[in-house]
Amino acid sequence: MEVENGILIGPDDKIKTSQAGLLGLQHVLAMDVYVPPVILAGALSMGAADTSGLLQSTFLAAGIGTIIQTWLFMKMPVSQGPSFVPLGAAAGIVLASGGVNQGMGTLIGASIIGALLLIVLGLSGMFQKIISALVPAIVGGTIITCVGLSLIPSALNDNVFEASGNVNQNILLASITALTLLVAVAISIRFPQLQRVFKTGSIILALLVGSGVAALMGRFDWQTVSSAPWFGLPSRTIFHYGVHFSLSATLTFIIIYAILTTETTGTWFAMGAVIDHKITDKQWNRGIIGEGISCLVAALSGTTPVTGYSTNAGVISITGIASKRVFIAAGLWFILLGFFSKVSAFLSAIPAAVIGGVFAIICVTIMLNGLNVIRRLKTNESDLYVIGLPIILTIALVLLPSKVMNEAPQMVQYLLGSPIAVAAVAAIILNLVMPKRHPLV
Repeated sequence: MEVENGILIGPDDKIKTSQAGLLGLQHVLAMDVYVPPVILAGALSMGAADTSGLLQSTFLAAGIGTIIQTWLFMKMPVSQGPSFVPLGAAAGIVLASGGVNQGMGTLIGASIIGALLLIVLGLSGMFQKIISALVPAIVGGTIITCVGLSLIPSALNDNVFEASGNVNQNILLASITALTLLVAVAISIRFPQLQRVFKTGSIILALLVGSGVAALMGRFDWQTVSSAPWFGLPSRTIFHYGVHFSLSATLTFIIIYAILTTETTGTWFAMGAVIDHKITDKQWNRGIIGEGISCLVAALSGTTPVTGYSTNAGVISITGIASKRVFIAAGLWFILLGFFSKVSAFLSAIPAAVIGGVFAIICVTIMLNGLNVIRRLKTNESDLYVIGLPIILTIALVLLPSKVMNEAPQMVQYLLGSPIAVAAVAAIILNLVMPKRHPLV
């Protein structure tokens, strides 16, 4: 039975293995995990073997990270994936250190140090104290709102308007995919007895329809799928590149990890809001330990850090399925993709516009969950600015001209490239410095 927050199956509810596998695949399809490594490979002019190895390493790290966070550490339905935040810094470190063959070892070394610092932060118990002191509900709700808001332009621009192919076809594919998702959800609302099919499987249905239409248009890249090998062991790991330590690279990645931690905090708040769960002090500390271990696995695998993915909170909002078994299944799918290149090639062949049609709706649901958290609170006059200014900053950074970004100092560029981190820091500072008055009526 559906509860008030729209959840059909809770985090600890039993679910059939076959159903968990199918719904886990739905999360994998909605996450476009392959995009960040493809962008990094392009920035580094990697050859086919290095690019394939980077993809395999990313899938493997995402899978292991997802399982250890969901099962052992955070113990919430959490999925790990590569963030876009470190890509510029990662490319800069590799190129400055002599290119792919020598520079990847330096990147791995910097990533290892940053990951170990996250683990120490969790083991010390300090992370929970920081959250308790600096992130009350008003700040948490604002961060969740900004997480969803910051992703909407990416869903539309990167996946639809500026994606490869004819823009009119992209808009049509995204619209058909989004409409299919909307129809599936509407059917589940109108006919509650069909929820198990149309609500829980709404994203897979939408992606199947969108991919089918794309294939009819000749937009599905069958050549990439047919040329990919069936099986391959991850080969571009620490054992291939080695490990080197550079002070400047390490300091750069410590800053990157601070930004990633802020983003991940927003993701966890979003997930807690969706499943109506208040994250405990123990979960905060164990979660950051799990985050550190996930990033350590990613470094040893030869890829960039894998962190909590906010997309999954939106998927749960749409499907109503919050089972941890589904997320463990998603982790197993990622590991499978790390070894079976043919399957990963098939998923990466799905046109970006099809993903964008689903992704845009997911982003909106995340944003609305943040607003729902705020709506339940008694706000005062100061809170209007604690909420409003971070939203303005989020929109401003999303719209920031690339010329301004490129002219900023490198460290500032990393921060400006993460609207979520800027919004979170702004909300925390405003909540601390703005005077308190009686709640508004």
